[in-house]
Amino acid sequence: MRSGGTRTVIPVIKPVLGEEEAAAVAEAVRSGWVAQGPRVAEFEAAFAARAGTAHGVAVSSCTTALHLALLLAGVGPGDDVVVPSLSFIATANVVRHAGARVVFADIDPATGNMDAKNVEAVLTPRTRAVILVDQGGIPADLDAVRALCDPLGITVVEDAACAAGSTYKDRPTGAGAELAAWSFHPRKLLTTGEGGMLTTPADALARRARRLREHGMSVSAADRHGSAKVVIEEYDETGFNYRMTDMQAAMGLVQLTRLDGVVARRRELAARYRRLLADLPGVACAGDPAHGTTNYQSFWITLPDGFGAGRDELLQHLLDAGISARRGIMAAHRERAYADVEADLPATDRFTTRSLILPLFHDMTHAQQDRVVEAVAAHA
Repeated sequence: MRSGGTRTVIPVIKPVLGEEEAAAVAEAVRSGWVAQGPRVAEFEAAFAARAGTAHGVAVSSCTTALHLALLLAGVGPGDDVVVPSLSFIATANVVRHAGARVVFADIDPATGNMDAKNVEAVLTPRTRAVILVDQGGIPADLDAVRALCDPLGITVVEDAACAAGSTYKDRPTGAGAELAAWSFHPRKLLTTGEGGMLTTPADALARRARRLREHGMSVSAADRHGSAKVVIEEYDETGFNYRMTDMQAAMGLVQLTRLDGVVARRRELAARYRRLLADLPGVACAGDPAHGTTNYQSFWITLPDGFGAGRDELLQHLLDAGISARRGIMAAHRERAYADVEADLPATDRFTTRSLILPLFHDMTHAQQDRVVEAVAAHA
């Protein structure tokens, strides 16, 4: 694709896909088992091992994983759930799906994540859960938030949608969570097209999650079909159709083998961005927090007051130059869907209006990075 007929457009992200994924999906099709089956079970086990926890429950999206996590935490009508406004809107939406009330918290502008102080400031007597987001792959300080919430009986759900391959205190992100939700959308480092995962160390939570994702059935369809005896399933509670297909899982298994290399390449490119952008006064870049490392699922910058171009103006300049960038992370409290939720979030407001996401993908060249930085600098 060309911009103005002369320059190749630099995309904001590209998934890393190859013939191995195509062959794995084709083999799933040839097997005749394309719904949730043996490849899903294999992917669940492999992903859980990589995430440093006992159980993975594959689902249709991170949104459905978050919804199940809230239900497992006992969240329902009359409860409050604390979430960052600075996140994709699904983080807030799942609270309403569970029948609870959204309570927005502000963020640490250095990381884009909620911290324990942000959470404590908005706790109410009705707070039942907190959804702690690892924004853009930057790990949030889970232990500090759990130290606040665990004694109060408040469940902390880690929204690790962007964080596959990130680390927290020398362990995989999500390893210390009672419940963590993951995304395999094409913008993530590990993709199955669509799809998600719920991880947990708790046997009972995993068993119930597997029932809920499959209409509440007491035995999975795969186990029923594979049994040598007649199995009559039972339905003890209302469930959902949140299943992943074996075709998606086949792709995910291949993607999992690529993850270390993808993370290493993104960290290399991000370090180069940071060096190149260091000469622009006041421009802040995404980076590692003190307690972990980021996979750089997104490489964002925030613009200082007095920067030559406004954020939206700069996005247009970049697009005119054949560079596909994106606005920084959205803030749900600024959308009409959440206009009824009172929120005083100065750090969030500043971050969402002054930040943008620059292109970063596996086969990005230094020449492409140079073009991006030159275009940003030209409008400083």
